[in-house]
Amino acid sequence: MADPQIHSSPHVFGSNSTPRLMRQVSLALIPGALAAIWLFGWGVALNLLVAAATALLCEGLVLAARGRDPWPVLGDGSALLTGLLLALALPPLAPWWLTVIATAFAIVVAKQLYGGLGSNPFNPAMVGYVTAIVAFPREMTQWVAPGAGPGPATALAVQFAGAPPDAITAATPLDGVKTQLGLDHTLAELGGQPLFGLVGGAGWEWVNLAYLAGGLWLLYKGVIRWHIPVAMLAALALTALVFRIWDTDLYLPPLFHLFSGGAMLGAFFIATDPVSAATTVRGRLWYGAGIGVLVYLIRTWGGYPDGVAFAVLLMNMAAPTIDHYTRPRVFGARP
Repeated sequence: MADPQIHSSPHVFGSNSTPRLMRQVSLALIPGALAAIWLFGWGVALNLLVAAATALLCEGLVLAARGRDPWPVLGDGSALLTGLLLALALPPLAPWWLTVIATAFAIVVAKQLYGGLGSNPFNPAMVGYVTAIVAFPREMTQWVAPGAGPGPATALAVQFAGAPPDAITAATPLDGVKTQLGLDHTLAELGGQPLFGLVGGAGWEWVNLAYLAGGLWLLYKGVIRWHIPVAMLAALALTALVFRIWDTDLYLPPLFHLFSGGAMLGAFFIATDPVSAATTVRGRLWYGAGIGVLVYLIRTWGGYPDGVAFAVLLMNMAAPTIDHYTRPRVFGARP
């Protein structure tokens, strides 16, 4: 007689779950977050706290308004991860209200209005970032020179009390190079400026190396697959190499692009979002490559110094079409 407690297949369960995966991705962000705090000051830590609290509060309020119990959803870690990713993309001295607005928009509009986790067509963190950079371009330039990051008291005064940040703000290496090239300078003439590190932007190379370490750990644990990050970074490097060969005075080398701005954060933590990215094997390769090419084009000729957020959102739009044309053929079906 069959056991009435045995249900239909599948009977084998994997160890992965949404909360576990979200925790692993959040843990993998720690090296990059610590490197950013070390180089850019305690404003990064304040951004993380404000964004995390805002993300959890907004998610809970929306779920409560929809008549759903918020605690199980808040426990899956997706809202927290969105807040952390967005905070790490924002300038270290962004005012607190900008972080709140960007995070609230990411959670309420980009995620919950589409139905919550699994239904959003766009990466929520990048929607929040683009909202901030389009609506508040001046505040989004409040970066600091690497190694000159303010301490807790100064960061609190700038972000929460509105103290003027002019004495400690500086352009990012990508922004500085782009501005100088726009003034008809050549890269050879910029060699003496403190924009370049060993392989990438000064200071930024260490942050990107830390994100690379976290990303490799995610690959090792099987949390993400290699197709998107490898395709994105390879396409970015190859495109940069082609133009670098064309003119060494005007176009930055591939390593500078790979280890500056949000390249590694975007490749391993943002572009790999399983909800908004392409899902087929070939599709992930095309999706990642498209992001890499777009990042280079936006950085070089676009209106913004870094192009990761815009590139990801543009490829989010293309992901369903990519999946449609890269679906594997069903065995036995006619081609």
